[in-house]
Amino acid sequence: MKNVFCIGELLIDFVAENQGRDLVQAGHFTKKAGGAPANVACAISRLGGRSSFVGCVGEDPFGAFLAGVLEANRVDTRHLQRSETFTTLAFVSIAEDGERDFVFSRGADRELNYLPSVKEAFRGNMIHLGAATALLGGPLEKAYGHYFFDGLTQRAFISFDPNYRHDLWKRKEEVFIKKCMPFIEKANLCKFSLEEAQLLSGSRDLSGACEVLHKVGAEVIVITLGGDGTYLSNGTRAETIPSIKVVPVDTTGAGDAFIGCLLQQLAEASDLAALRNDFEKLAGMVRVANAAGALTTTRFGAIESLPDPEQLRLALS
Repeated sequence: MKNVFCIGELLIDFVAENQGRDLVQAGHFTKKAGGAPANVACAISRLGGRSSFVGCVGEDPFGAFLAGVLEANRVDTRHLQRSETFTTLAFVSIAEDGERDFVFSRGADRELNYLPSVKEAFRGNMIHLGAATALLGGPLEKAYGHYFFDGLTQRAFISFDPNYRHDLWKRKEEVFIKKCMPFIEKANLCKFSLEEAQLLSGSRDLSGACEVLHKVGAEVIVITLGGDGTYLSNGTRAETIPSIKVVPVDTTGAGDAFIGCLLQQLAEASDLAALRNDFEKLAGMVRVANAAGALTTTRFGAIESLPDPEQLRLALS
C-alpha cells in the first residue's frame, strides 16, 4: 500500500452554533479541527490507509490540539512543523441546507518551510496537494512548489484539489486560475467542485470543462456535485456516478472525505498508470468515495464525521 503525503493547511474551524444563520448573526462558536489537506489525511487513515501530513501549526494550545487530532487518527506527523506564529483560524457558519460561509484569519499555516529531506520519501508513493491557502504567497507557497517538483522528479502519483475559497480570492480570481494551471498540467488526478471546474475552465458545461482541463494536462478528473454524485472523466469516457441519499447537516468535510476515500483505494492499486484507462474500476472507486463524502455531511465537524470502514460498508450494503 502506498503512503499518501497530504500537503497544505491544518487549522481551527470555529463553527457557529446557531446553525442556519450567517456569521454576522453568529454569537457562539464550537472549536473543530480542520484544513482540507489534514481532513484528507485523516480520511485516508480512518479507512485503513497510510497518510502523512506536511504542514505547520503554531506553538500554542490550538496547535497542540490539532497535532493531537492527527495523531489520534493515526496520521504520520513527523513532517508537521511548529511556528511562533499563531495557529490559523477559520470562522464558519452553516446554512440550513448544510452549505458553508468562511472567514479566515491566516496564521502559522503560511510558515511551512521546505525540507529537502522529505523528497526521498515521495518515491513510489502519492502526494495530495490541497490548495485552499497554499497559493497565497509566503513560505508555504514556496514549499508547496518545491514539494510538487520533488513529487514529479520522484515519479509520485500527484493529486490536486484547488479548494477555492471566495473569501481568500475575491477580486483575484485570475491570479488563482493562473497559479492552479501548473498543478493541473501535471496532475494524475484532479478533484474539483462544480464552481471550481467552471472557474478554471471557463466553461459552464461539465463535458466542456473536462475537455479544457484534460487539454491542460489533467489525466483523471472528478467533479463533485453534492447530492447528485460525481462527474468522472478519464479523457475518453465520462459519466455522472450517483451517490447515496442522506439528509445533510454540515457539508464542510464532504469533498475531503470523498477524495481521501478515493486516494485510499488508489493507494492499494498495483498499477496506477493502467488504472487511468479502466473506467469501470475508477467508477466503482468513485461510488465508494461518494458514500464516504455523503456520510460525512450527516454530522457536524469535518474530521470527527469521517466514516470508518464498517460505517462505509453498511452505507453501501
